[in-house]
Amino acid sequence: MDTTARIVIIGAGHAGGTAAALLRQYGFAGAITLVGDEPIAPYQRPPLSKAWLKGEAKADDLMLKDPGFYPEHTIDLRLAARVSRIDRETKTVVLEGGEALAYDWIILATGARARPLPVPGADLTGVLSLRTAADAEHLKAAIGPGRRLAIIGGGYIGLEAAASARALGAEAVVIEREPRVLARVACEALSDFFQIYHRARGVTFELNAAVAAIEGEGGHVTGVRLADGRLIACDAALVGVGAIPNAELARDAGLECVDGVVVDLEARTGDPAIFAIGDVTHRPLPLYDRMFRLESVPNALEQAKQAAAAITGRPGPSPEVPWFWSDQYDLKLQIAGLPFDADEIVVRGEPASAKFAVFHLKAGRLLAVEAVNAPPEFMAGKQLIGSRRPVARDRLADTSISMKEVAA
Repeated sequence: MDTTARIVIIGAGHAGGTAAALLRQYGFAGAITLVGDEPIAPYQRPPLSKAWLKGEAKADDLMLKDPGFYPEHTIDLRLAARVSRIDRETKTVVLEGGEALAYDWIILATGARARPLPVPGADLTGVLSLRTAADAEHLKAAIGPGRRLAIIGGGYIGLEAAASARALGAEAVVIEREPRVLARVACEALSDFFQIYHRARGVTFELNAAVAAIEGEGGHVTGVRLADGRLIACDAALVGVGAIPNAELARDAGLECVDGVVVDLEARTGDPAIFAIGDVTHRPLPLYDRMFRLESVPNALEQAKQAAAAITGRPGPSPEVPWFWSDQYDLKLQIAGLPFDADEIVVRGEPASAKFAVFHLKAGRLLAVEAVNAPPEFMAGKQLIGSRRPVARDRLADTSISMKEVAA
């Protein structure tokens, strides 16, 4: 392997940190520079809304690697550093301070940022988002007994934060503009289940509720004003209305971007020397014959493998079934696949038992499964999605038939 080759990884999150480690594991012997804008080494983000908020995880528990890993593997880790531009003509990455890093390959792993809420008062102190460890620290300090958290957006992050707030003794109210929570990411049966489960644990919901403004006193949030005029009083407000891919560097460098940086199945952009991985990418999904942007740890890991394999000349990994998870209270939701154009839904088990699964099919083929406290349904469903084999709906619905038999 060429020891003079140089790779610059822009973004030291889960995707970027994993790519750096895989490059060494796959035998890359050249220089690796890992540039991150946060002041801490690569860490796991999913626990931020769950174990970290509840105080069940320490900072060391979140780290992807032991601090000594990077110097031991000759990875130049640049923290609290920002890239100002990519110069493709001179093949340099220019940092904000003016330093230029020469490259043979770039891996863009810049992730995504919280979508801002475009209403008056969104810049008040106590109006929070949840994407980084610093965000999680601010949120943790804002919730506790006697406090009230208003959560704007009833997606997974919002519901996880609501569960954590209740565990810490705070009140939680979820404000959602759609008629149900998880409206953009889950089916109605799952939405209904989670609303009922959260209500039983003290969370209140304002559905069909648009936010007109955020109000405050002395520069600090005191309430969320709804479009119908009502004021939802709070001590802090968490905005969870989606994410925007950090694709500006790629766009400014002339790379194709469509809701993220467009890449192929090697995670390579239109420039053969530049790869992109993780939340920032608009990538092919072979199982669904389309392009899409995914936000998940499994996606970040898969694309890190794709890029590292392409750079080191190894065979690429087999395409994976996209999957996701969410932990709320004693519930573990596991999702495999994506229900694009599904024309039938099959529910297996009883939602009231808090152990069930929802299967999404199209023309008899399984596209996705949402499994609540049902690991066999998740695992077998993931296998069926990947195989593209037809499956009988009555067998899926029949709990007397094991999922192992259904998938056989």
